[in-house]
Amino acid sequence: MTSAYLAAEGFEAQLQEELRRAGRTVRARHGRLFICDQPAMSAAWAANTWFDCRELPVPSIGEAAKALRAIQRNWAMHAPLHYRRAALIQERLPHVSAKPIVFPAPAPTAPLGSWTLLAPDRMLAAARCSSPFPNGEVTFVEDKAGPPSRAYLKLWEALVRLRRWPQPGERCIDLGASPGGWTYVLGKLGTEVIAIDKAPLDPKVMAMPGVQWRGESAFALEPHSIGPVDWLFSDVICYPARLLRLVERWRASGLVRNFVCTIKFQGETDHDTAAAFAALPGARVMHLHHNKHELTFMLEGDGAGKP
Repeated sequence: MTSAYLAAEGFEAQLQEELRRAGRTVRARHGRLFICDQPAMSAAWAANTWFDCRELPVPSIGEAAKALRAIQRNWAMHAPLHYRRAALIQERLPHVSAKPIVFPAPAPTAPLGSWTLLAPDRMLAAARCSSPFPNGEVTFVEDKAGPPSRAYLKLWEALVRLRRWPQPGERCIDLGASPGGWTYVLGKLGTEVIAIDKAPLDPKVMAMPGVQWRGESAFALEPHSIGPVDWLFSDVICYPARLLRLVERWRASGLVRNFVCTIKFQGETDHDTAAAFAALPGARVMHLHHNKHELTFMLEGDGAGKP
């Protein structure tokens, strides 16, 4: 059974190491696409995972498009090689909208397959993929006036991929909040936000309704001094192992319903700690399109408050 993993751009080495640690043998590499003759696994450093891949002959451009349409309607092209020929095939397939998303909105639900030309006369195709976005790439209609930093795009993407977001009146805590990019998103959603950071927020964010700033360390903060929260957010800069200890402390408190945290790597990628995050019951760990050398950890509902 063939699976394939499209590395997040610039993070091919991280994906290759993740696959190696999981016992996956890379049979071939096609640009950023790593092809394995083993069942698909969850890979944090893959922008998109292709399940149950099929190799198909390409006798002609028309026949290739016909073969893909016979499998399903929507397809995204990955063309590191043979681009012109691949583009001619893609032109004969139904158009897949890639309009920028206006937040808040859920990710698309329509099935989206992926395909590539391995050679002019041979393609690899997967009708089922992990990402609802072409090649795992999502863009937004940006808010260029309000947020004090571009970090808000990471939170938008995480919540879009979760297909849910904090509702008006829900209680949120934002750890490492300054200058306030994530707090701004939460305030705009109408939530009650407790922003934790020794550095103050941008004055515009500080003045938003529902926003409360506490000039404290995220790591010294005792969960019971805050009480129950619907969402815990963290974009704090720290080593992954320290963030894991912080998350475990809040999980053990039983006071948090949902987590969204950025796992930031400084220097070498800490694959062991990333795997420890992924091993938490119900956890999702992924590289978002708007992440840099970092992953996003998400944990929802019942699993969030269980140590």
